[in-house]
Amino acid sequence: MDWNHGYARANGIGVHYVRHGAGMPLVLLHGWPEFWYVYRKNIPVLAERFDVVVPDLRGFGETEKPGLPDPPSRLLDALVEDLRGLADSLGIERFGLVSHDLGSFVAQAFARKYPGRLLGLFFFHCAYPGIGKRWIEPRSVKEIWYQSFNQQPWAASLVGRDRETCRTYIKHFLDHWAHEPGRFDEDLEAWVDNFMKPGNLQGGFDWYRGIDEARTEIWRHGPPKLPKIDVPTRFYWGEEDPLIKLEWADRLGDYFSDYSLKAAPGAGHFVHYEQPEAANREIMDFFSAR
Repeated sequence: MDWNHGYARANGIGVHYVRHGAGMPLVLLHGWPEFWYVYRKNIPVLAERFDVVVPDLRGFGETEKPGLPDPPSRLLDALVEDLRGLADSLGIERFGLVSHDLGSFVAQAFARKYPGRLLGLFFFHCAYPGIGKRWIEPRSVKEIWYQSFNQQPWAASLVGRDRETCRTYIKHFLDHWAHEPGRFDEDLEAWVDNFMKPGNLQGGFDWYRGIDEARTEIWRHGPPKLPKIDVPTRFYWGEEDPLIKLEWADRLGDYFSDYSLKAAPGAGHFVHYEQPEAANREIMDFFSAR
């Protein structure tokens, strides 16, 4: 497919995005270790019904990498304003928002600050506050070692020493978090190409520095009490996700007032990439009703 690439000024930085289709606007947010291309199996199908916009988040892909704000804990706020600025720059007032992994943090924060801009929220799993201290239970804490590793000042230079070290590191997560190892093999070199570009490893690693204060606060004190998000929401959660476990969806009702939850059988962490046909159907079904 010939991808339609665009660049916009948003919140003071240059944001790269891919845009296809027409109709109701639909913005897709990626996670780590990813960039816009993780949605390559979804964009052509969704673009038959929607105006699909898929940005590279701040620090990722071809989007500008200004480094961390001061203090770093303001990074999530910056990502929210990047999204608002991108929508404004493209003349989009209200839109549907699809997210995954770190994109789910951005989607929740955006929904709390700008609920009137959203027609609906769609999550492939969700790193929401109700997970609480379960992140560091013995069965789970071994899965999140990389979140500390990625914060080390030498991590990007070590992983990016050459293509082989980068490939080894990135492939580990793509294989381990997918239900079936090897699902990303056909695109692995595109991932290596992306993360070997100057600044892209550090840009992604900066996310973990920016979120560290908030995540450790939840580890210490458990789930915070927050007003519920009222935007209509659907979760299509991978049954076999080893990182953000389906069983952790048990407290969604404490944070979302209008939601539905469905398990994605045979899918791990990357539902949209592993099971694109089913993912596309779920997205279209949800947003067509909006």
